[in-house]
Amino acid sequence: MSSLPESLNNCTGHSRRGIVLLVTLVLLVVLSTLAYTLSARISAQRHRDQYIIDYSKARYACDSAVKYAMATLEDINPQLISRPEEPDFSDLFILSEADYQELLAQWAAKLRQQRSIANPGGDFTDTDIKNLKGTNDTNDVNDANDVAGGARDAADSNDANSLTVRGPYGPEWPFVTAPAEFEIGSATVRIEIEDENSKYPLGWALLGDQAAQRDAQASFETFCEWMGFGAENIDSLKGELKRIGEVVKPFNIEFQPATIAERTPSAPVPASRSATVRRTARAPVTRRTVSVYDLLARQGADFAEVFHSSLIDTELLARPTIISESRKESALKYIGVWGSTKVNINTAPRHVLEAAFTFGGDADEIAQEIIKRRRVKPFSDVEDLKKALFMYSDSIGKCEKYITMGSSFFTIRVTAISGVAEASSVIAITKDGKTIKRIAVISS
Repeated sequence: MSSLPESLNNCTGHSRRGIVLLVTLVLLVVLSTLAYTLSARISAQRHRDQYIIDYSKARYACDSAVKYAMATLEDINPQLISRPEEPDFSDLFILSEADYQELLAQWAAKLRQQRSIANPGGDFTDTDIKNLKGTNDTNDVNDANDVAGGARDAADSNDANSLTVRGPYGPEWPFVTAPAEFEIGSATVRIEIEDENSKYPLGWALLGDQAAQRDAQASFETFCEWMGFGAENIDSLKGELKRIGEVVKPFNIEFQPATIAERTPSAPVPASRSATVRRTARAPVTRRTVSVYDLLARQGADFAEVFHSSLIDTELLARPTIISESRKESALKYIGVWGSTKVNINTAPRHVLEAAFTFGGDADEIAQEIIKRRRVKPFSDVEDLKKALFMYSDSIGKCEKYITMGSSFFTIRVTAISGVAEASSVIAITKDGKTIKRIAVISS
């Protein structure tokens, strides 16, 4: 009987020690959780603070680069180059990655063969490169330096991956000049200038000209089919564009100089003067003539805002059509969303050319002839085009207001990266000689 209380005491002691241990473990878990939570919050705050610092640096660098790019635009004079012996850029958008690599492999083999003929048993010299690439082109402002250097870099015939298919100006399509990269403070900046007239003008789908609307729809469908869109996607985009056309002014491709009335600001009339005096003292009305160039820029600004809004399914247009580490292909890459009205036949890829000549007929044949001939010598004007393609002169005549031989719409894309932050700006401009007008700016 005396041993029972002792056993009970032992059990009670063990229970107390167990409870103490359990409480201790719970406290340790709680304290560890609190410490982890506090550490995570401090780390997140540091990341947020660092991101704000990095973004401020990136934003400053981006804005500075934009000012630099705008200040140097007057000196940019895009020159078309001759590319008779090189693969053409016109159909790259439709090539699968396997087809694209096969194209580069065939080109590399051709370069090796030409090298052995031009310089048997010897090295591939700069002179041989110039002869192979056709860089002795009087139309190429950068012939002696940029193009020769680019050809040297591209002509490693032992490595097809080092080859680059040049666009109409020398750099890859749609670049007007080779992208520039430099540093501003801790930020790395990249400036790209693209030819907007080489893209399909989305405004064509909203033409106010009743007679041209049927052809405009066919033109849009031609472009979408080339980009691999199905009937459902095309109908969805057409529906979105139709709704935009119902609430926004019609898109025009032809303008006439207009005279507008404006009131010139004048000194305010004291309130003590009579109402009659105040009415007669209103600012005088003056009339000013607005040029076609100004009207085109105004329309571009209006529609640039619309085309970058939620009214258009940009996710569909930006959907990748080619998945590759080295290539970025999508419909949005080939669409002009800044209010451009004409397509430059010397710089547009095949599907954009066909969409442009849908307005006149014989689009497939005309596009093929243009692609074949412009590689040797760009077209100078419509008469030059009609003379070269005299069999299709009537069809070309119907498309005159939709095409051009020189570009005036450009976009400047500036990207700045500092640490983990990125800032970017896209500026759309029109350039007529030394006259430059800013159409719209989108920053992110």
